[in-house]
Amino acid sequence: MPLLVTGSIGIDSVKTPLGESINCIGGSAVYFSMAASYLTPVRFVGVVGADCPFNLQEVFAGRDVDLAGLEIRPQSRTFRWKGSYVGAMEEAITDDVQLNVLQERPPMVPEAFRDSRIVFLANTAPALQMELLSQIAEPEFVAADTMNCWIEGRRDDLMKLLQKIDALVLNTGEAKLLTGDFNPVRSARKILAMGPKFVIIKKGEFGSMIADRAGDCFILPGYPVEDVKDPTGAGDSFAGGMMGYIGRNRGAVTLQMLKTAVAYGTVLASFTIEDFSLGRLSSVTKQDIDSRFEILKRVTQL
Repeated sequence: MPLLVTGSIGIDSVKTPLGESINCIGGSAVYFSMAASYLTPVRFVGVVGADCPFNLQEVFAGRDVDLAGLEIRPQSRTFRWKGSYVGAMEEAITDDVQLNVLQERPPMVPEAFRDSRIVFLANTAPALQMELLSQIAEPEFVAADTMNCWIEGRRDDLMKLLQKIDALVLNTGEAKLLTGDFNPVRSARKILAMGPKFVIIKKGEFGSMIADRAGDCFILPGYPVEDVKDPTGAGDSFAGGMMGYIGRNRGAVTLQMLKTAVAYGTVLASFTIEDFSLGRLSSVTKQDIDSRFEILKRVTQL
């Protein structure tokens, strides 16, 4: 069934030990939608300013991504992010961020999108995530992303959001900040007590962990990538692959379904990190994805 995503569209400048990419396309909704579109139709909701140099119709040409929810504001400027990575590229250093249009009201969800059953609220202020979610009639499964600045500066809003979603996706540092606990297993239990049915903690090159209210837990290692060029967008691509698999299936979301879903997320993220921006992710084939999925299954079996 169609999957709705709302999140950022960005103009990124990224520097890593292996190169640099200036003013390339980025943003959570962009990476998410590219990854998810390999598995299910995507309904895209986002906003840019008149200065945006990218034609999203061309970016997603040939893909089942409905851009009816894309809003272009003539008097606004597009979100910009400049970041760099050093050493093992474990975490991005934000050198400059210009929220621009992301500081304004969120885009409206088109009437034709309001019957969406699967929803992903990519990273933005939790109050805006809740406002966007309120425009969806009867969602069946809602997942959201967050980040440090919302955990620290918008905690009250975030706690309200956690009561309205089914799953929270965040990394180990964010989980520690949210719960005050460095242990991801304990962190997951504390987050589940805040409201969601599932929590997915991303551990970078070390994979991911799922925990649910029943007390069950699943840990999946990362895909063994030899050449990492740019980690930007990996987490969003992971979420896209995960939610894309959920959107492709019918019925209630269970831990068993999520196990396969995070495996697809892991595979899609593994392509993203092999090049800057969408360079690698946009060029893979279904056969490439299936091949890596089978390799991941094989290397994780006893």
